[in-house]
Amino acid sequence: MPVRGRPRQFDLEQALKTGQRLFHEHGYDGVGLSALTEALAIKPPSFYAAFGSKAEFFGRVVERYSASVLPLDDILREGRHPAEALAELLEKAVQLYARDPDARGCLVLEACRGGAEAESVRLAREAVEERRGQIRTFVAQTHPHVAGPVSDFVASTMSGLSATAREGMSKSRLVAIARTASIGVRHLLES
Repeated sequence: MPVRGRPRQFDLEQALKTGQRLFHEHGYDGVGLSALTEALAIKPPSFYAAFGSKAEFFGRVVERYSASVLPLDDILREGRHPAEALAELLEKAVQLYARDPDARGCLVLEACRGGAEAESVRLAREAVEERRGQIRTFVAQTHPHVAGPVSDFVASTMSGLSATAREGMSKSRLVAIARTASIGVRHLLES
């Protein structure tokens, strides 16, 4: 029996990559459905059939971005000293946040800045909290008494780095901030 309808005319990974670029450059609210469907070269019914809604599509973009752009598992390896690993995390974040002039900052952290009732903000905040939890768990393996403050400090620093990168601060200044924050992390771990 023949399958009804046309087969998908787009590559899912490429669609998520395109969505990531659009959301990073314009923000969730700055990307309408028509811009998405045009960039993906599909019609709205096909978009809804593939992704459900713009918010669900954004959720998949956030998952992809979080897992691939700054993979914490590679940095927060068991046996590594937290000060060394977190210094690397902050410096890699700077490299990422300042790399592309059209996509400065962190897609997920910047999406957290919207109204709390928005689905996109909820999805972004969940992703941020999951990553903060990964940092907390990593630090708790060797420094359980300061795992909360250290993970909060690192997460807050990353948020500030993202915001200042988005504002256009130079990479060299961002690196200096990351290195200064690394000194603060080491101090917290030693307390």
